[in-house]
Amino acid sequence: MMRKISIIASLVLGIFTLNIAQAQVTKEPWTAAELKSTEDLAKQINDPSAAQPVIINVGPQAVIKGSLDAGAAHEHGNIDQLKSILAKQDKNREVVLYCGCCPFEKCPNIRPAFTALKDQNFTKPRLLDIPKNIKTNWIDKGYPVN
Repeated sequence: MMRKISIIASLVLGIFTLNIAQAQVTKEPWTAAELKSTEDLAKQINDPSAAQPVIINVGPQAVIKGSLDAGAAHEHGNIDQLKSILAKQDKNREVVLYCGCCPFEKCPNIRPAFTALKDQNFTKPRLLDIPKNIKTNWIDKGYPVN
């Protein structure tokens, strides 16, 4: 009986360990260097002498001043809309994607959108770092809106 319990415990522990290991190797499609802070983007938008990035919303609503709207990336056809917008852009221009519907770990839009951006071989792909949501991290701070 003890041997059966030991075997079952070993199997459960093995499965648990495997799941933890898989969770740890899950890799986001962006790097830390590809994240852009909301403060930095707001400063860039407000500085007429600064090079202006292409800013594309991949979430429910384009609220950032000057941003283009590709629509929520998880909805049918919107990745194609994003690719259509990107096809018209210089590959060496900075491209900033944002959603802001929720924190990154819950967002259904940023991963497919950022993957599509990277697949297009842009040299300066960026993801706007929105820790909570667009209201808290952009609008409430008084950053420029459409």
